[in-house]
Amino acid sequence: MTCHNCQLKAVKAGKDRKGTQRFLCRNCKRYVHVQTEKLLGNMNLPECKILLVLNLLLEGNSIRSIERITGIEKKTITRVLLNAGEHCEELMARKIKNVAVKDVEADEIWGFVGCKNRHKLHKGITDPKVGDAYTWVGIERNTKLVLAWHLGERDMVACEASTEKLHEATQGRFQLTTDGFRPYENAVSYSLGTRVDYAMLIKVYAKDREGEQKYSPPEVVETVTKVMIGNPDPSRICTSIVERSNLSMRTSIRRLTRLTNAFSKKWTHLKAMLAVYFAFYNFCRIHSSIRCTPAMESGITNTVWSLRDLLAA
Repeated sequence: MTCHNCQLKAVKAGKDRKGTQRFLCRNCKRYVHVQTEKLLGNMNLPECKILLVLNLLLEGNSIRSIERITGIEKKTITRVLLNAGEHCEELMARKIKNVAVKDVEADEIWGFVGCKNRHKLHKGITDPKVGDAYTWVGIERNTKLVLAWHLGERDMVACEASTEKLHEATQGRFQLTTDGFRPYENAVSYSLGTRVDYAMLIKVYAKDREGEQKYSPPEVVETVTKVMIGNPDPSRICTSIVERSNLSMRTSIRRLTRLTNAFSKKWTHLKAMLAVYFAFYNFCRIHSSIRCTPAMESGITNTVWSLRDLLAA
């Protein structure tokens, strides 16, 4: 490090209150600070605390619990989440584009913001950003790469938005499997009709047993495959990977954990958390079955990224 005044070499002289390395010029006795680019724009929170907050969010902690663990004010934690979410959403759109894929599975996972749809009527809420919120996910079966995601309702509009994002993220012809949700038929035909061999995997559930617990899963008695477009390989018609991904989401994202009071109160906060999670999952998290990150397996990157690399990318 060189002193700006004397143009002489300065020596290390500890760190300032924010944890930034400083240097001392022995000639003019002035301190010289290293000018480094801040993570997440103009936030004054030290880098180590930004990374700690995001790591705790990604490990399934709520904002209140992070506030108790770190001593960082709740509004600051929320600002870190929103800034990181905006960055990660832009990164995913830029990096995951025209990816060569073979087998893609798509599904939607339920959550809610503020309250559930069945309670909106009683409370007189008309805001469309309050109520049930579905996360639409498209994942590559072999590389485990999350190709596209979309937060919306469970309707035709959100379904078309998710298939359009899937169209932009992929290239070439591939096989697609979804569940039996009817809007997929027109959405896939409109966005991907000439590029996919498409089939639905429809699950048939047994009737509820008397005295069954409210939150116990229904029993699947049969699965029916329905060919929709092209000539899909019957042995590759499957939604197991994307459904296992749904479990990982509920485990890692506190806002999607059932029977808690840590659900999202604002739509933007849930969207930001999803953006951070999917970017971290693709670029930083080593998958046990492929022994690397999904981005490495897909050829998008050559190394495992740290969380800091993700925010600095």
